[in-house]
Parts: sequence; C-alpha cells; structure tokens
Amino acid sequence: MSLDNKLDTLYRQVIMDHYKNPRNRGEIEGDALKVNMNNPTCGDRIQLQMQVKDEHVTEAKFIGEGCSISLSSASMMTQAVKGLHVDQALQLSKLFSSMMLGEEYDEDAFDLGDIEALQGVSKFPARIKCATLAWKAMEQGLDGPEQDDDDDDDE
Repeated sequence: MSLDNKLDTLYRQVIMDHYKNPRNRGEIEGDALKVNMNNPTCGDRIQLQMQVKDEHVTEAKFIGEGCSISLSSASMMTQAVKGLHVDQALQLSKLFSSMMLGEEYDEDAFDLGDIEALQGVSKFPARIKCATLAWKAMEQGLDGPEQDDDDDDDE
C-alpha cells in the first residue's frame, strides 16, 4: 500500500471516528450564540451554539443531522475553536476554507490536528459545502450574531 493510500485510509478513519463519536454534540445550557444553517444540496442541517467571554470562545457545541463529512467537520471545528480568541477562530476558518478550495495556506499558522483529515474533501467539489457548513455557521456567529442566515442557506 502506498503512502498516499495509507494516509487516505487514516484520514477516513479519523473522519468516521468524529462521525460515530462526535465531540461537543449537544446543547449549551444558558445564554449562547445560536446559528442555524443548512445545505439544501445534501440535506445537512446544523445548529451551532457558542459562548464567547472576553473575546474568547469558551464553549462550542452543535446539534443537527447530515452526512459524515458535515458532522465530523462540526465535531472537529468545535474542538479547535474552544479557547481561541474570536480573531484566531475566524483566521482558522479562513485557513480551513483555503484548504477546502485546494488553495495555498500557512500550515504552520495553527496546529490543525484532526482537521487535516478533511483535506481530501477538496478533491470532491460537491462535498466542500458539507465540510464548511459548521465553519460558516461559526463565522456568522462570531462576525455578526444579529444577522439572519437566510443568505447563506443556498451557498
């Protein structure tokens, strides 16, 4: 088995682990930013909930349903942004978008951890929306919690 095949297998295992054993799935008790988004193409639906204190994401959880890519990405994203300054979380989201689009990105800017397993999604344009759904919800929540999300539903 070639190195590329071994990496693909490992990445698939990481994605399936997050899908079968999602981290941070559930609801935040008390006040939280809530953003609902869906991907009508695939049927993915997510509600992202976050608590932000002193410009830091102190808690992030999600509920929803969808394919393995969207739910594992939500699991990975909620793990990655906890504890980050809002600006860092938004920078990480931009880096993730670049990775999904197959663009150059600074691999040293963040320790991506399990998120790197989603790199292969960039080879499947129809699945990019699945992978970025939770990230777009996070951006919307942190950029403008008062905004309506109707404009993003059809992306």
